[in-house]
Amino acid sequence: MSRKYFGTDGIRGRANGTITPELAMKVGQATGMVFEHGEHRHRVVIGKDTRLSGYMIEYALVAGFTSVGMDVLLLGPVPTPAVAMLTRSMRADVGVMISASHNAYEDNGIKLFTADGYKLSDEVQARIEAILDGEVKLRLAKSADIGRARRVDDAKARYIEFAKRTLPRQLSLEGLRIVVDCANGAAYKVAPEALWELGAEVFSLGVDPDGLNINRDVGSTAPAALAHKVREMRADIGIALDGDADRVLIVDEKGHLVDGDQLMAVIAQSWKDDGLLAKPGIVATVMSNLGLERYLEGLGLSLARTAVGDRYVLEHMREHGYNLGGEQSGHIIMSDYSTTGDGLVAALQLLSVLKRVGRPVSEVCQRFEPLPQILKNVRTSTQALKDDHVVKAIDAARAKLGKNGRLVIRPSGTEPLIRVMGEGDDHDLVESVVDDICEAIAKPSIAAE
Repeated sequence: MSRKYFGTDGIRGRANGTITPELAMKVGQATGMVFEHGEHRHRVVIGKDTRLSGYMIEYALVAGFTSVGMDVLLLGPVPTPAVAMLTRSMRADVGVMISASHNAYEDNGIKLFTADGYKLSDEVQARIEAILDGEVKLRLAKSADIGRARRVDDAKARYIEFAKRTLPRQLSLEGLRIVVDCANGAAYKVAPEALWELGAEVFSLGVDPDGLNINRDVGSTAPAALAHKVREMRADIGIALDGDADRVLIVDEKGHLVDGDQLMAVIAQSWKDDGLLAKPGIVATVMSNLGLERYLEGLGLSLARTAVGDRYVLEHMREHGYNLGGEQSGHIIMSDYSTTGDGLVAALQLLSVLKRVGRPVSEVCQRFEPLPQILKNVRTSTQALKDDHVVKAIDAARAKLGKNGRLVIRPSGTEPLIRVMGEGDDHDLVESVVDDICEAIAKPSIAAE
């Protein structure tokens, strides 16, 4: 369903461009109105990552929520999954995370959670947008009913204890040398501390945020620094989080990258062996490698695919009763523990397996050989996908791949890009068909002649 403000992961854009204080205040007012129910004193929790613009947006949201009578609990810099968890545990009516995830500091965004910690449905988003656009009249609180705002001092400690409790009580990470890269983002305090409290020897990267360096050459989107540090410190594992810590990638002891598909394979087999899978399968997106699907089939497990976006993975999980799902990019959702992707908790699940089997990450996390997969982006309008010659180019590419490969062509949910992904047993063929499609999209006037 098309939305004016909401994308695949909340409202996101350039700070002081798309995301202005005025918009943030209106979002607070509109969301407060939508979540008003009953006569109790309503409350909202607000967390953020470390972007400079977070202060501006935070206080604008506070003005919006308090103006419609909601009390505000400010969590400070905490991961997105911490906001989802604390929304539930603190009995808030709504939760807000101020973050643009893996984007550079110039961008920011507003993610919203319901009282049970889940992201908003299309219907709720539509109700908020109707108020933002003036289709529904704004109702401000009476002077005596204006909300109050206060800081929550123990938010980080609450989340650390929650993350630790997802592991068996007696499990210790003693003896493990871990490098954790927090992307100068929301987990820069909680992730190193949680790992240290569990007994690990911890070396930290990306823990010096200055408001401008979030995700800059660090984190899950830039793992080269982590790989170098793992080799330098002769660590057992590297853990790379993104700016809001809802995704994670792993680096093995040799400095090689382990993506979300391999992580899901490890956790799926571990949970299968322990009888923890709610259903004999997991949920992933159309971007997950065909090698993962084949590996799971060998275990007697299925792979259900959804559109790209952890929100769609979670919706399928809830609707069909799965308790494990995720994305190749590192969003791992374990619904027994969390209502959204949680990079730290996913890493802890892997560390639990490592301690149990006593083998290096390079062996534990190489569950299948990925098929050649090529992803290229074309910066253009999504309208290009409707051009006849582009449609013909895509049909021709699918015919060339046949049953030995897949194509996924989709517009980005956050940028004016068309993403073209090809996958198959023959690398050269995959690269050729992806290039053909990208050329058709990028030069429609020439291609049409």
